[in-house]
Amino acid sequence: QVQLVESGGGLVQAGGSLRLSCAASGSFFGINAMGWYRQVPGKQRELVADIISGGHTNYADSVKGRFTISRDYAKNTVTLQMNSLKPEDTAVYYCNARGPLTLATMYDYWGQGTQVTVSS
Repeated sequence: QVQLVESGGGLVQAGGSLRLSCAASGSFFGINAMGWYRQVPGKQRELVADIISGGHTNYADSVKGRFTISRDYAKNTVTLQMNSLKPEDTAVYYCNARGPLTLATMYDYWGQGTQVTVSS
């Protein structure tokens, strides 16, 4: 099993900033991608941002220009810097990691989620 430990969630006022971090640990061959997703009650979990091997990033349209994702390859961590937060950013944020568990098998793991609440 790949363990994903999230930190940085909390309560912030609209216009403020928050920084989420996720660290991957365990026995695995490698990590192809790490990212952040979010989910609100009654809606599907959606991609916020991810970063793949080679440094390519993807962002949801709603967060482009406000959020920045980065990865520390040596520490197997991914960070989401969230600026200019809006109340609609309120959600449970989940860290995701996927890649080869072994040479023959793949994994796709999720963190337990961290609550981000943006007040108006």
